[in-house]
Amino acid sequence: MNRKEYKIFEIGMFKKEGENSYLEIYDEFLGGMDGLTKNSKILVFLWFDGSDNETKRKTLKVHPRGNINNPIRGVFSTRSPMRPNPIALYTVKIEEISGNKLYIEEIDAFSETPIIDIKRYSKELDL
Repeated sequence: MNRKEYKIFEIGMFKKEGENSYLEIYDEFLGGMDGLTKNSKILVFLWFDGSDNETKRKTLKVHPRGNINNPIRGVFSTRSPMRPNPIALYTVKIEEISGNKLYIEEIDAFSETPIIDIKRYSKELDL
């Protein structure tokens, strides 16, 4: 099987400080924030770099939520961070925009997780 490799650039960093969760966008990507508004929903794509190693990328079956009482399932039917490509997806509301920071609802990612993309939520497309 021919597999291609793709290059993904981080565009910012997800951060938590106390009660605040926010997306800090790097300066060279600030133009991409144009059109985002407070209270709008966005899709946030993160790279779970803490789960990025050869062993975890080869894990194809897991106990959902890491609970051994849950029957083992394929990773594509779970939200496990262990998968061939450790991409995480969140749908969140923007609570505030301040400079290069998008303050969002709390998510279960670790602080300092790389952001690889943001897309505006569409109720027609993102059912």
